[in-house]
Amino acid sequence: MTLEKDHTTPTVYTASGQDWDEIVDLAGTAGEERIVVNMGPQHPSTHGVLRLILEIEGETVTEARCGIGYLHTGIEKNLEYRNWTQGVTYVTRMDYLSPFFNETAYCLGVEKLLGITDDVPERATVIRVLLMELNRISSHLVALATGGMELGAVTAMLFGFRERELILDIFETITGLRMNHAFVRPGGLAMDLPADTVPKIRDLLHLLPIRLRDMSAMLDDNPIWKGRTRGIGYLDLTGCMALGITGPVLRATGLPHDLRRAEPYCGYETYEFDVITEQESDCYARYLIRVDEMSESLKIVEQCLDRLAPGPVMVSDRKIAWPADLVSGPDGLGNSHEHVQKIMDGSMESLIHHFKLVTEGIRVPEGQVYVAVESPRGELGVHMVSDGGSRPYRVHFRDPSFTNLQAVAAMCEGGMVSDVIASVASIDPVMGGVDR
Repeated sequence: MTLEKDHTTPTVYTASGQDWDEIVDLAGTAGEERIVVNMGPQHPSTHGVLRLILEIEGETVTEARCGIGYLHTGIEKNLEYRNWTQGVTYVTRMDYLSPFFNETAYCLGVEKLLGITDDVPERATVIRVLLMELNRISSHLVALATGGMELGAVTAMLFGFRERELILDIFETITGLRMNHAFVRPGGLAMDLPADTVPKIRDLLHLLPIRLRDMSAMLDDNPIWKGRTRGIGYLDLTGCMALGITGPVLRATGLPHDLRRAEPYCGYETYEFDVITEQESDCYARYLIRVDEMSESLKIVEQCLDRLAPGPVMVSDRKIAWPADLVSGPDGLGNSHEHVQKIMDGSMESLIHHFKLVTEGIRVPEGQVYVAVESPRGELGVHMVSDGGSRPYRVHFRDPSFTNLQAVAAMCEGGMVSDVIASVASIDPVMGGVDR
């Protein structure tokens, strides 16, 4: 760790852990000084592995820059070497707090290239909406829990993670996993809902509103919470439009932009819910939006349960559908015994078809598409290109965390160092999506 002195005017000192007595002595020799410090990359204090390079004058931030790339996985490049169905296993790990949004956006793009958007069974579409809205709640709970913890509100963290566990239990019941599900597949879903899923979700719909009210009662009028968030991280509509900011940060400026309403997908235009907005354009407004959006998501989940009707969860075209019976076996794993018996004993054609789809995958016609969904952080878009083969030629995601991080400088410069954490937490970046 070194101390560097730049002899330009004003003097800039870069401090990164060296002898602080030396720093004080050097600072005392200059009439005007600014110190450049690293905040992070350190989890959880910088909301993940995000490096913030801050130039400060006293306790005031004069310049703020983001350093990213510490969680880089090469997911987009890896997609070029896996078939279209295998790609779901990769994209679910990008924004790891919103896996169902990653999967759905990717599959909607593949289905659009295949021309089967309208062929996806209604039951599969309703379950996709159900999972996304439960995922929106769990993601917002993490945003509030980690944001509270970073500001010292440890009780808020305990509330948030406690409620999130209830939702992750539902996900585990449905997919067998708490995160990184790879459950949404091109053409539908990997399998149908287990028999005990709906009663568990009904129980959740009775309990969660009470828990959310408890959290609101603790924070909404809390003078310390309001003191740390009101008037902090201000970014108005003009700034959001200039930077391409979407999601709760944009809606906190009063603009009711939500892709579920503006460019509906998965039948969202048929659901009753409100697009939540605030006017203050600060950290507190973004907090209020996330709390109210969770209540709206509960409304949508209840409507999904009312709409669930028996039916298939995968397209009928067996040249596209994942080769499975779409129900698990007696041990809860793999395909059903009847399906395995059919492909192994009863039909050579089924066996050949099964082997070909598993090893090669489906072939997607040439073309390119852009599809976007409203994730908990804003517009999550996917631009994919097919050359007619069994794997993508190119897939690129417009991740809202990556775009929204552009707002860090506008929110933090001119404010206090202590307010940087509140501003970044209000953006709610997930670095897996940033560094994909």
